[in-house]
Amino acid sequence: MELTEHTAGNHYQIRGIEPHRVFVTDQWYSSSLVVGAHYLEPDWPVASLAELGEEHIAPLIELGPELVVFGAGQKQQFLPHAVQRTFFRRGIGVECMTLDAAARTFNVLMSEDRRALAALIIASGDNPAD
Repeated sequence: MELTEHTAGNHYQIRGIEPHRVFVTDQWYSSSLVVGAHYLEPDWPVASLAELGEEHIAPLIELGPELVVFGAGQKQQFLPHAVQRTFFRRGIGVECMTLDAAARTFNVLMSEDRRALAALIIASGDNPAD
């Protein structure tokens, strides 16, 4: 899927997405990553939403976002309840959606100058429905 180009100014922008890779600003990434306006963690060690734990989300919380958008797969999935509670207790909004939807949402949030992160879980393997 190709996304419509929007002039990014001086922040990261998700410009393309496929089931097993994401194009951020000017480079393809084929492993899970976290993207913010001025933050990029290209090798985020998460392979599925089910395995998310405190050790994965603590660095995101430290960045001080107002919202974290999780994207995974091509079908709607949900965050573990413990992860949701951790964000809610700190007053940080959290959403979980498909990889495509998370990419689009992140770009809209960046165009609004929001303090947001996209935590994109890139499935490895041959099944594009991961």
